[in-house]
This record gives sequence, structure tokens and C-alpha cells, in this order.
Amino acid sequence: MAARAIMPNEQQRKANLRLALILLSLALVFGLGFVAKVALFGL
Repeated sequence: MAARAIMPNEQQRKANLRLALILLSLALVFGLGFVAKVALFGL
């Protein structure tokens, strides 16, 4: 993690944004999958 401090601020921000978008999309996929499962099969 120490190597990240060397990265320029703009590049760090882009990396963080990309990671956030990936995690958000994964969370959405899991959430929608769970909602669909509950809607189709009930709890």
C-alpha cells in the first residue's frame, strides 16, 4: 500500500473511482439477484 502514495493525485483518484464503480456494480448485481429470487420464489 505504501507504493500508492507515490502515485500522482489525479491517477490515484481515477483508480479509486474505478474501484468504487466496480464494487458498486457488484453490489447492484447481488442486490438485484436477491430481489429477483425473493420475487420469484418468495422467502
